[in-house]
This record gives sequence, structure tokens and C-alpha cells, in this order.
Amino acid sequence: DGMDGTDGMDGADVPTTATLDLNLNGLEDLGPDYLYEGWIIVNGEATSTGIFSVNGSGALSKSSFEVDSLMLASASKFVLTIEPNPDSDPTPSNQKLIAGDFNGNSATIATNVMPGVGDFSGATGSFFLRSPTDETAGSANNGNDQNGIWYGLPGMPPAANFTLPTLPTGWTYEGWVIGDAGPLSTGTFNSFDVMDNNAGAVTSFSGTENLGPPIPGEDFFNNPPPGETFPLDIRGRTVVISIEPVPDNSPAPFLLKPLIAESGDDTAPTSYLFNSNLDSFPTGTVSRVNE
Repeated sequence: DGMDGTDGMDGADVPTTATLDLNLNGLEDLGPDYLYEGWIIVNGEATSTGIFSVNGSGALSKSSFEVDSLMLASASKFVLTIEPNPDSDPTPSNQKLIAGDFNGNSATIATNVMPGVGDFSGATGSFFLRSPTDETAGSANNGNDQNGIWYGLPGMPPAANFTLPTLPTGWTYEGWVIGDAGPLSTGTFNSFDVMDNNAGAVTSFSGTENLGPPIPGEDFFNNPPPGETFPLDIRGRTVVISIEPVPDNSPAPFLLKPLIAESGDDTAPTSYLFNSNLDSFPTGTVSRVNE
């Protein structure tokens, strides 16, 4: 009837959608089985703003999304998750990567805004070269410590010394040594003072005479991947700690790499400090544009 302000005849209609613009840097291609999904939080409830992928150059497949205007105006927070593709669950996954609180019409995005992965501004840690897993219990050091890496400080027993946040459900830490053909995983872990998740596994690179110390790490004696020659000499190689989604979108290191270092030439009792690598973390803003 044109009198109720919804059919555009009387100039009083309210647009039902508004635009959410994403300006995000540092995201990476998740591969074919996962997509990014944006969410706005309104009164504690998550509403999807849409899915997108990212190509090898970091460009978003879509960066402007039409969202219910009332919901968008009421949103307190934006959250970015990683979702399976296809996705049978309409709710956000546990892989909440970055978030931002709206201040006016924009939100600055970071991992350290809840419920993002966490605050890594104080991330530190050490590692040392030692290869105990090819030595039977009680035997002497057999002199090939350049073939193993362990995260912590050497001693009897070695001690954990990561300063890293406890990760929320849906994430794990993973160690890496850059080999001759690419990154080699030392295993995933969520605690710093116990063996990591591949200790003793038949697929492990480590020796089979000894499980190794109660900290994460790996020796490189067995199961070399194509292009690698074991025993692997770790001296001078790049060492990385990454944060991986669970389930993991790829066998390669994920985009979050809070710690990185280059190994020196001295084996234990020498230890080496990791360097902070927060420049690798995603940044950006999201903006709501009322139309």
C-alpha cells in the first residue's frame, strides 16, 4: 500500500543490508578443504558474514560482504575462523584465528583479541642440539648430537623453558627444522615439559633405542622424506615453532610462526634462544559501511 515504509514508495524505507569490508593482510591459502569465515558477535551470538578463500599471494577471493544492517550496527566484535569445505555445521569452528572489537565503525584485527588464538608478544624459548634416541639407556653419548634438536635447556633431565600461552581448543604447537627439501616436523605439542605427540611413533624420524627426554623435540635418523638425507645435520639450519589448526589444513607449517631461529654449531650443553617472529601474524581492519 506504500504507506508502511518498506516498498520504497514513500521515501522512508530502511535498507535491510549494510556492507562489511575486510582489509586483512598475512592470510594464506588454506588449500581446497578449508575456507575462512567471518562472524559478527551480537549480544554474545555469532552470525556468519560469509566465507572466502585466499590465494597464494594473500589476496582475498571476496572482501566486501552484505550483512543485515541492524545486526551489523549492533555488532560488538568480528571473529575470523577456519572452516571445513564443505561445512555441515552452521556454528563457528574451534579454529578462531583473529578477532577485533568494534570501535565506532571499524575493528582492528589481531590474534590477541578474544577469542583469537592468543597473545604472543612475550613469546620466548630455547633449544639445544642433542640426539639421545639412538643411544641405549645407560650408554655413553655416541657423539652425533648434531642430528637432534630438543626444545628447552639441557640437563639431567632437560628442562622446559618456553614462554608461550596455553592454546585454546582447536590449536597446537608444532616444531620444524628446515631440511634440504623443505620443512621437517619435529612433532606437535601442547605442553612443554612432556614428550611431544610423535614420540615413539613408527613414523617418527627419531632413533628407536631411546624415547628421548620429557620435552618436545626430534632426532633425524629414520624415515627420511624424499629429498632428505638422514642423519640430518641440524647445525646452521632454520628452526621454527608454528601454531597449527586442529584438524590441520596442510602438512606444511601454518601462517602463525611466533618463534624462529638459526641453529649454531655447538651441541649441548650449549643452548640457543629463539627470536620473536610476530611480523608473520595477520593484521588488518574490518569496517562497517551503512548504505
